[in-house]
Amino acid sequence: MSTSSLPRLTAAHAKINLLEVLREPIAIVGTTVFPSLALLFFVVPQRIIADDRVAATGAAAQLAAVAVMSVCLFTFGAGIAEDRARPFDAYLRTLPAGPLPQVLGRVANGVILSVLGLIPIVVIAGLLTEARLAPERLLLTLAMLLVGAVPLLLIGFAVGYMLRQKSAIAVAQLLFFGLAFGGGMFVPPEVFPSWLDAISQALPSRGARDLVVWAVGSGDIGLATVASLAGWTAVGALATLWAFRRDEGRRFR
Repeated sequence: MSTSSLPRLTAAHAKINLLEVLREPIAIVGTTVFPSLALLFFVVPQRIIADDRVAATGAAAQLAAVAVMSVCLFTFGAGIAEDRARPFDAYLRTLPAGPLPQVLGRVANGVILSVLGLIPIVVIAGLLTEARLAPERLLLTLAMLLVGAVPLLLIGFAVGYMLRQKSAIAVAQLLFFGLAFGGGMFVPPEVFPSWLDAISQALPSRGARDLVVWAVGSGDIGLATVASLAGWTAVGALATLWAFRRDEGRRFR
């Protein structure tokens, strides 16, 4: 595959993936609306939080991280497992272009879905709470969302290539709720007992949450956050590589 053809093939794969999602709009609702509903029902009514600029901004930021995590686990985890069950995926794996355009196309599609999930959070937070983000922090916040998403994205890839469709959906659901609650995305980690806080700091979701909350100016990050994200990124990359080669060895001997 020539370098010049990579963007074209990536765009083609991204288009295919997006059209597959648009054919079943409920899939978009399931992965993007839940964090917005959590903001609407659990943050907005608590005026002590909603009327405090720092607290409201932090709450909106960590729910933005939830939206991105949802895409990583469901769109990539369950989505890849679903695609693997289709004959068309087996055909794509035999083409000389290799897996890179397909992977980049999936990532591009995930970015689009993440943006769709962030829009209602921004609108609700801007209209119904005192959450405000300084312009100079916008790019930093987006960058931290991407950095925090890397290990979660790799975990999603590993789940998708390791498990079959029904198993992948169940595991993605367990991972989503476990990581969301354990990572302090729904319940502030400040109220955790010391033993639970120690476990929470070892989770990739806690690292993603702390990064974006720090980026909007509502919290701090420590060495434990950086070490956790780096470690989970390494583990996720190794698990994804192993799962991909295992799947390739089983289906294309």
